[in-house]
Amino acid sequence: MDKFWGYVNPDGTVGTRNHLLILSSTIYSNGLAERVANSVYGAIPIIHPLGRAQTKSDIRFTFKTLVGTAKNPNIGGVVVLDHFQEEGNTAEEIAEEIAKTGKPVEIVNIRNSGGTLESTTKAIRLAMDIARKITLRRRDEVPISKLLFGLNCGTSDTTSGLSSNPALGHCSDIIIKQGGRSILAELTELMGAEEWLASRAVNQDVSDKIWKVIADFENRILDTGEDIRGANPTADNITGGLTTIEEKSLGAAKKSGSAPIQDVVDWAETPPNKPGVYIMATPGHGAESITGIGAGGSQLLVFSTGGGHTISHPIMPTIKVTGNPYSADYMKDTVDLDVSDVLEGDLTIEEAGEIILKEVIEVASGKITKSEFLLEHNTGFAIHRIGMST
Repeated sequence: MDKFWGYVNPDGTVGTRNHLLILSSTIYSNGLAERVANSVYGAIPIIHPLGRAQTKSDIRFTFKTLVGTAKNPNIGGVVVLDHFQEEGNTAEEIAEEIAKTGKPVEIVNIRNSGGTLESTTKAIRLAMDIARKITLRRRDEVPISKLLFGLNCGTSDTTSGLSSNPALGHCSDIIIKQGGRSILAELTELMGAEEWLASRAVNQDVSDKIWKVIADFENRILDTGEDIRGANPTADNITGGLTTIEEKSLGAAKKSGSAPIQDVVDWAETPPNKPGVYIMATPGHGAESITGIGAGGSQLLVFSTGGGHTISHPIMPTIKVTGNPYSADYMKDTVDLDVSDVLEGDLTIEEAGEIILKEVIEVASGKITKSEFLLEHNTGFAIHRIGMST
């Protein structure tokens, strides 16, 4: 299991999917994005509530996220939609960055096109042309070293840190040994695990970065008047038996396995090509976290969930795995893999990790996840914010 079948892009990256992306640059073009996507075979809409009336730092965050999502290797072509003009986040600026990858990209501005009906017609025609072109693409066999593997968890419970998370960590270790890379995110769910993570850093500089990035995020929380150390902020985690953020973090960090941590990267930043684990600075909010991972170039995500979760990224296939037998039953239409036999003693962590790896290879090669089958496109895209609206 050292290869998968993927779409080789002009810039050398490899996609596990070949999506046509209908990208809304602002909340005011969301309706157009959904109409166009609903009218064109295989199109995926990206919608969000931002892109206008944001501080300069936040508009840069939005721009970086939208561009990174469109540049993701799983995207074959893009139609960028705009309502008017928002300096720093216009369709033209976004398209200029996307074009650097060599993939086809077109722009539609609602106002400049003559309004809603005219822009809808124009966007559908452009989307149809791109869709027909990219359907000519074929998969090639490529080494697993081309995979940038996303790690995330949510609705965690006491089974997560004992079964699905360490099994996912073993899967990550195998991918990294074969030359791949993994992204570990969710800074609030690393609070309390700093010492263990820092001990795996490739050098002192990276160790210092790990301590600093988690402390900086905690200080942002403290500035709001809240302190989540020693507490657990989510009701589903408490229901699942977790008592503190530290307990939750020590289980969550196990998703990263035992491989060296190569570096810490910013939100939506693509890690260097060196094999290993990379920590990405995202919040613990699941949709925001996986949005950052997808915008950073990850072509596939495994989402470990104790209580069961409906989350799925719109363009990054999301494999949901649980180690809780009750969740596997209750959420059988959502959860892809059940590794609860680990808790029964009938399955080792290593065997469970190999089961996850097999699913990763199959999904990377074209097998659809349950969430893809159910067209769950908009449960896992949310852009993190730094400041207030203006």
